[in-house]
Amino acid sequence: MTSFNTPSTEEGSPYAIETRGMNFYYGSFQAVRELDMQVERNRVTAIIGPSGCGKSTALRTFNRMNDLIPGTRVEGQILFNGQDIYAPSVDPVALRSRIGMVFQKPNPFPKSIRENISWGAKSNGFQGDLDELVETSLRQVYLWDEVKDKLKKNAFDLSGGQQQRLCIARAIAVKPEILLMDEPTSALDPISSGKIEDLMSEFKAKYTIIVVTHNMQQAGRVSDETAFFLDGVLVEKGKTRDIFFNPKDKRTENYISGRFG
Repeated sequence: MTSFNTPSTEEGSPYAIETRGMNFYYGSFQAVRELDMQVERNRVTAIIGPSGCGKSTALRTFNRMNDLIPGTRVEGQILFNGQDIYAPSVDPVALRSRIGMVFQKPNPFPKSIRENISWGAKSNGFQGDLDELVETSLRQVYLWDEVKDKLKKNAFDLSGGQQQRLCIARAIAVKPEILLMDEPTSALDPISSGKIEDLMSEFKAKYTIIVVTHNMQQAGRVSDETAFFLDGVLVEKGKTRDIFFNPKDKRTENYISGRFG
């Protein structure tokens, strides 16, 4: 199993994730083309673009979730802490403990609230106080006071917004460096969505966050950097305020202004 090192900015790249000439295929269909992209540490990076443009596919390559889909393949490099995550020596399970993921729909395990948090930590050999870990993780997502008397209840008893915050707590319980979020609020009501957005803004002090979203207002509120994808190609990436108010590419301007997509 490869051990991923975190280089200092003096030693190497400041990037959490860097892709070099990355191509991704579903069978013969090419979903992502020649992706060269750098994701800065401790920032929220939003990936935007119309449906089917490759943004969720690109996101899932960052922790090799696409490996679970038969007939897919990757070309080029994806570097995490300067090391190629698709190298033969890399254990995808170990990688996913360092690069966690939150999905579009809440997907708690069919277990108790407590077991949802403790399961991943135990699977990764956690030797500390599990009760403390559960409480700390739930407090970080502001869920502890809502569930502290229900820890033995099934996670499916929670509301959708609570389930999504539980899934975030489950992801951070294993202490990842990067948190990938694929449309994390699309299935939630506005109040629950606001709570998730608040967490994203707060969490960047501890984690690098990459979020795929169709919600332009959300991208503008929570992200420091924005990447615009179109037809499997990264059109441009930059500071969110520049992408929204002074894009370099006419296609970006057309998308942001609602002229297409």
